[in-house]
Amino acid sequence: MNEKSTEKSNIYLCGFMATGKSSVGKRLASMLDYDFLDMDAVIEKEEEMSIPQIFSSRGEPAFRALESDLVHRLAAQSGKVVATGGGTIANRNNLEILKDSGTVVTLTADPETILLRVGSGEDRPMLKGGDKAERIATLMRERASAYAQADLTVDTSSLNINEVARHICVLLGRISRRASKRGRAKGRG
Repeated sequence: MNEKSTEKSNIYLCGFMATGKSSVGKRLASMLDYDFLDMDAVIEKEEEMSIPQIFSSRGEPAFRALESDLVHRLAAQSGKVVATGGGTIANRNNLEILKDSGTVVTLTADPETILLRVGSGEDRPMLKGGDKAERIATLMRERASAYAQADLTVDTSSLNINEVARHICVLLGRISRRASKRGRAKGRG
């Protein structure tokens, strides 16, 4: 992990779709007394249309431009847990800005788990066209090097939301490993 203080800098949850960025982000923000922000939800609200609608009416490059603009705005803020879009850090400039303004945590999961979690995938524009499993594998390969640049990585394949959030807190040094285990032993995970 880098040397910057994480006391009130942002925590950015990155990773492929269906790795738990939004669910874990809400729980993590609550645990740390931070605000939670979902980049896709902010873009949808500001543009007054869903992400799939933006993709179909304006195209992926227009969506990525909106995403990059939001990254710049978020970097000027602090005390937030931010769920990024699955492709946000595939843009090298976005990744650098996020790393300069907080801690980047990549959430991962194996392709089979992702496929189960996305279900029909109807609301996932990046899975349109072709076999979903093949599309997931291709996109994961394309983004792997970007995801590997994160400060921390947590595999969510076999963990629940509370376990992932608690593990991130441990990695950030916000709670001790013993407190984390004690919480699990009491059935809080």
